[in-house]
Amino acid sequence: MAELKTNGPLTRTSSSRKLPDFKQSVRLKYVKLGYHYLISHGMYFFLSPLLVLIAAQLSTFSLEDIHHMWEHLQYNLISIIISSTLLVFLSTLYFVTRPSPVYLVNFSCYKPEESRKCSRQYFMEKSRLAGVFSEETLSFQRKILERSGLGESTYLPEALHTSPPSPCMLAARKEAEEVMFGAIDELLAKTSIKPKDIGILVVNCSLFNPTPSLSAMVVNHYKLRGNITSYNLSGMGCSAGIISIDLAKQLLQVHPNSYALVVSTENITLNWYLGNDRSMLVSNCLFRMGAAAILLSNRRSDRRRSKYQLVHSVRTHKGTDDKCFACVTQQEDSTGRVGVALSKELMAVAGDALKTNITTLGPLVLPLSEQLLFLATLIGKKVFKMKIKPYIPDFNLAFEHFCIHAGGRAVLDELEKNLQLSEWHMEPSRMTLYRFGNTSSSSLWYELAYSEAKGKIKRGDRVWQIAFGSGFKCNSAVWKALRTVNPAKEMNPWMDEIHQFPVATPQVSPF
Repeated sequence: MAELKTNGPLTRTSSSRKLPDFKQSVRLKYVKLGYHYLISHGMYFFLSPLLVLIAAQLSTFSLEDIHHMWEHLQYNLISIIISSTLLVFLSTLYFVTRPSPVYLVNFSCYKPEESRKCSRQYFMEKSRLAGVFSEETLSFQRKILERSGLGESTYLPEALHTSPPSPCMLAARKEAEEVMFGAIDELLAKTSIKPKDIGILVVNCSLFNPTPSLSAMVVNHYKLRGNITSYNLSGMGCSAGIISIDLAKQLLQVHPNSYALVVSTENITLNWYLGNDRSMLVSNCLFRMGAAAILLSNRRSDRRRSKYQLVHSVRTHKGTDDKCFACVTQQEDSTGRVGVALSKELMAVAGDALKTNITTLGPLVLPLSEQLLFLATLIGKKVFKMKIKPYIPDFNLAFEHFCIHAGGRAVLDELEKNLQLSEWHMEPSRMTLYRFGNTSSSSLWYELAYSEAKGKIKRGDRVWQIAFGSGFKCNSAVWKALRTVNPAKEMNPWMDEIHQFPVATPQVSPF
């Protein structure tokens, strides 16, 4: 999701365009939804400690105790039958209700070649040479870039480096192949997985949906097996990466001993707006090329070599509200040129979706002390009508790392303020925006790669990925690190330049 700064002069963002203050209102139904998710897995949580207690009690028995018990049971056939039945029932119930673990074996992010680099000045030169933008909209784009948080080394596809730009279906396919195959090739090299071993494939790209599909392109290129379970997600915005992870998780629950390949990307070539509607020009300034490939597994034997385990995925959809549904829309402008229009209500809509998502996620991840404080203030406000603000839990107690979709500087600034995050927590998102721009659904993985390259990921650390997308959606994924990631052994797009980061990103950076 891109930040919103559209019609009119670029002035300080008004309060109507900021994220709402989460302390002002919390809807009880979303708290209930979070506890519903918790209770739905209650049987697993209940049986696990029960079995541990039974095992602990049995471990205290001596041989003599076992002998006396056997002598007693020899003369009580009914007790034997009941005990055996109960043991079999509890064991079966435990294994049947236990969800299959989902491991993230490894992931990779594509780093384009040097010839694709696009500095801000180069971007403005190419925009001017395109011959379609007025002086007013060129000035508008410059102001957006100065406040965007983007650096001088982002990437654009080959078709947009020509003067004038030459977008076409062939060039768009070439871009898709370049970024997807580049990410997948690196992932297969990292994991030593053969393409034929992959049983599930999920590809997401919001704005480019050719025939044959992108997922079919992957199947054809890597000669994946004929019975592969394949999905191609489109039109779902920047949060589609987590939707793909969630879909793969659901599929891994019903396909035992399987590998799932998730590919997240966005196509820039055919979605470059060549008009003068300011609400559609923001995307040109922020979105850049990139892709990520992720390998998931439900094989317990893969736990030892995997980096992370998926703990939770929570999806929030606000599409029933017309304002939310229409705030990011691909449409024609007054001259018939197609672009993605961003509504003035985008920031408010994103804030409402985020509030809903974290209210649902809270009961699943927060420590008991935070939940009790939260519930106490909520009950006081809703039941006893006390004039108190709801307690906003400290998510720093639930997560060590935050990967927030790098949609734009304004979004990151507001989230840092509302979630009370430190500069250290925001560093991966800000540096990803600076170095690679808004790569849409794949940006979360560039952020996680940054944390790995910095040596921040330790065994047991919890990572919160959160993204926004058209529709309107806010989705979260929570991962637990299964091992400490040694940056010296990593291969990702940051490794050869990580020593240069972090860098300062001022509010306004003229060029």
